[in-house]
Order: sequence, then structure tokens, then C-alpha cells
Amino acid sequence: MNIEIIRAEMRREDEKSYIGTTVFRAEGEKSIYEVTFMSKNGKDWDYSLHFTEQSGDEEELLRMDELLENDDDVYDKLLDAALDAFPA
Repeated sequence: MNIEIIRAEMRREDEKSYIGTTVFRAEGEKSIYEVTFMSKNGKDWDYSLHFTEQSGDEEELLRMDELLENDDDVYDKLLDAALDAFPA
């Protein structure tokens, strides 16, 4: 699946934890999504997926969430975009 990264950012919340976001559009989907990544150690990541601009179809959101759960390449692309935006 083609994923277009619209914007990404990452910041440190304290000495060890990170929070970042990647805004993206997936090929064939109507909505624009934002995934928020959170980590207490910079290695183990949790995420939260939601619509960016306006609410959309819940079925569409559930399909995208399932894609993130099952497709490591898509998940890694979105996480890497956020990590690459972290100021050095």
C-alpha cells in the first residue's frame, strides 16, 4: 500500500520519554490520518490512530488500525518519519 507522509514530528517529554506524530494519507482512502507514537524509553512504542481533519467512517479507521497492527513495513515507515523529524 502506498503511504504519503504529509508531516511528522518527534519531541522528548522528559529525559527518557518521547512523543511523536505522523500525519499521512493511504492510497485509496478518503481520510487523512494522524498516528501518535509514545515511548518511555525510545525503544518500545505504543501508538494511537485517529482522523486528522474531521471524523470519518469508523470502518475505515478500523481497517487502517488493522493495517498498522499487521504490516510492519507501513508501521515502521510512519514511525521512522516521526523519528527522522527528531531534532538532533
